[in-house]
Amino acid sequence: MAPVKISHVVSFSSQDPKYPVENLLNPDSQRRPWLSCPRDKSGQLKVELQLERAVPIGYIDVGNCGCAFLQIDVGRSSWSLDRPFVTLLPATMLMSLADSKQGKNCSGVRMFKAVC
Repeated sequence: MAPVKISHVVSFSSQDPKYPVENLLNPDSQRRPWLSCPRDKSGQLKVELQLERAVPIGYIDVGNCGCAFLQIDVGRSSWSLDRPFVTLLPATMLMSLADSKQGKNCSGVRMFKAVC
């Protein structure tokens, strides 16, 4: 199954002007992450992306840049606004507590595939 292009950013919680959320749209920007605003102390980043078309999701590869946990929720643009997203990937640890505190192993790629 070929990768599906992200068509646009619907919404996001925060961004660093030097590392904007639009970096997620460019597959060639592997060295250009999306980071939170330096003044944002919430400890969370959220983004809602729209794919170019509806497709079954068989795998997701995620590049990490200092994120300790990741959760992926999905939905359809045709759903009513009051219908909640469905969790595709429950909260998953990308960095250990020790690594997070020490700033070690902050970057890498995690690959998630469907379990049959």
